[in-house]
This record gives sequence, structure tokens and C-alpha cells, in this order.
Amino acid sequence: MSFLKAEWRRLALANYEVDPQILSPFLPYRTELDSWNGTHYVSLVGFLFLNTKVLGVKVPYHINFEEINLRFYVRHHDGKQWKCGVVFIREIVPKPLITFVANTLYNEHYATRKMFHAWKDSEENMETTYGYWEKDRKQLFSVVSSNEKQPITVGSETEFITEHYWGYSGTSENRTTEYQVTHPRWDAYEIKDFNIDFDFSLAYGNHWEFLNEQQPLSVMLAEGSSITVESKSVLK
Repeated sequence: MSFLKAEWRRLALANYEVDPQILSPFLPYRTELDSWNGTHYVSLVGFLFLNTKVLGVKVPYHINFEEINLRFYVRHHDGKQWKCGVVFIREIVPKPLITFVANTLYNEHYATRKMFHAWKDSEENMETTYGYWEKDRKQLFSVVSSNEKQPITVGSETEFITEHYWGYSGTSENRTTEYQVTHPRWDAYEIKDFNIDFDFSLAYGNHWEFLNEQQPLSVMLAEGSSITVESKSVLK
């Protein structure tokens, strides 16, 4: 049985080019940085969890909720194949129980904040907004997109950003937690406009302050789908 089943919907992704040396301190044991055409990315991602079940059970008041995370891209060779995955700098959710379970069982970096989202759709556009409060400062990420989804092109930047199916978290110098996320290929929407009002140093530490002055290389909106999070294993 999968540890978690849910839907991830309307994933807004802002993708920043970064120097690999900035990511190196966060690289888990037995993983290496992944890149697309030589570019290394860190992504700000907001989306909605829907119909969430843990071990097949819906936990009251923990079924539908927002998440905003900052992540980068890695890969791990298991002796047979490369597994493309992500490492999370921090994941923001509105429920302390989710933070406790994820940090305790999966060695992740969740934090609990007051969060909000808004989906506003018209005949021409979709407006998708995610945000939360960090020390009384509103952190906001919104995109305006078309309302017609299209398949993601094979070999594209969007495919690279969305097609990472493993999560990695370093627990020590010689141990890494690995878990699989399953979902079908997603569709995406054309981006027409976006607004990112974020203090990255306040949210993630001074190491990430440079993002306050940097524009993303790309902004995306993926439709999402049903997903599963499988049980973890440990790389030694």
C-alpha cells in the first residue's frame, strides 16, 4: 500500500538558474546535481493537495490544503539506472500534523504557516495564486495562464522540471532517505503573466537572498494529477 495518495493540482513553478556551488551544501549523499542543457535550477512551487489519504485513510481537516516549496534537481544511480529526483530546501504547509509526519518519517524540511490560495477562472484565462505569511510578511506567487492545457513536449524544459519522480533527503554524511512519487505525465498551460512577491532570505535563509533580485528563467503551470508517495528506503 502506498504511504500517501492524493491529487496535486495546478502546480505553479518559477524556475531560477543557479550556480551549482550554491546547491552543493544541500546535496544528499549518493546523489549528484541534475541539469537541463547545462543549466541548474532551483524552483519555487505552489500547488494544492486534494483528496489526501494516508495509508488509505482520510484524516479529518487534512484532506485539502496548500503547499509551497523551494526545491532543486538531482539524480541517483542505483547500479542499473538513473533515478531523477528533487531535494527540498523547505516545504510550507498549513497543518502542523503534516509537518510532524513528513519530518519524522521522511526526514523532510516541512514548516507550518498560515496559508491561502485563490483560483479565478474566466473564459479567456485562469489565475492561480498561492501564498502564506512569514513573520507577518505575505509571501505571494501567482500566475495568469491560458485555460487550454496542452501535452508537455518531450525533451523540453517543462518536461525536465516536471518529470522527476524521486525525493531525496540527506540524514547524515553517509545516509540518504529515498522515496518514489508516482504520477502520469502532466499537461501544462501557456503562461501569460506572473507575480512573485517573495522575500527568499526571510523564508529560506540568507543563503537564498540572491533570488530576491533575480528573475526566473521560466514560469510554468502544470495541471497535475493523482499521485502516490511510496514508502521510504535508505541509501548507505
